[in-house]
Formats: sequence, structure tokens, C-alpha cells
Amino acid sequence: MISLRALAGAILASALLLGTAPAAEAVARPGNGKVLYSGLSGGEGHLKVKNGTTRDAVVTLVRGKQKALSFYIRARSNATLRGVQDGTYRIFYTTGTHFSTSKKRFTRSATYRRFDSSLRYRTTSSSATIWTLTLKPAIGGNATTSGVDPKDFPS
Repeated sequence: MISLRALAGAILASALLLGTAPAAEAVARPGNGKVLYSGLSGGEGHLKVKNGTTRDAVVTLVRGKQKALSFYIRARSNATLRGVQDGTYRIFYTTGTHFSTSKKRFTRSATYRRFDSSLRYRTTSSSATIWTLTLKPAIGGNATTSGVDPKDFPS
């Protein structure tokens, strides 16, 4: 015969053990074009990104040694970052899956790259700079990229 008191104790012990397990880290897939960081915004420039890859991406603009702007582009999607101030920017990007909102990075299959050429933004009274980048190798493309050590990626 099974004692109900012993059974209730076992159920309570199991519930307590389950409650002490660490909570899974929050993983969220931001919306396409979502600005993740806006340190130097308010300009008239635009950056259009065509993500032709099968993984989501985060593109980060760095001016001098300062991270300026960062935004999210979903796989096989296009997005435009508006409000880029005049100046010269180095462009970094990372692709992957399972974006961690707390760590602000991909937690699986992450790659880290940067465009070898910088982008210059300049606004006049009659025009503003608009750049378009494609994150998938393109025939006839004119932009080369290099790998970046994850610890050197602007976060």
C-alpha cells in the first residue's frame, strides 16, 4: 500500500527541485529594421541593407572609436536605417540565430565581419547620402569584407 503522505512529500520535493533550476535566457527575434542602438543619430543619411542570407543580421556603424548606430535585419529581408549623421563610418555586421536581447548578440551560429571600405555620409542643402549594402556575395559586387574576432566586434 502507498502512503499518501509519502507521495505528497515526493511531489513537493520534485516541485522544489524544478523551481531551483536556472531560468532559460530570454531569446527574442527583434522586428525587421529595429534600431538596437542609437548613440549618434539625427542626421539625414540613410543606410539600406539587403540581407540575402538565410540568417538574421545586425549591422553596426562605428565612427572613429565610437559605436554610432546598430539595427536588426531579418533573413532574406531588406531594411533601412535613417538618421545617419555626416561623417565616415566603418560597417560591421554579425549573422546568426537565437538573438539574445540581454547579451545583444546571436547565441548560435554567429559570424562576425566588417566591410573593408568605410562609408562617408555628407549632407548638403539639396541632398543627403544614401548607401545600399548587400550581405550576400553578389556577382559584380564591389565591396569586400573581412572576418572579425568576436571580442573585437563593437557591442
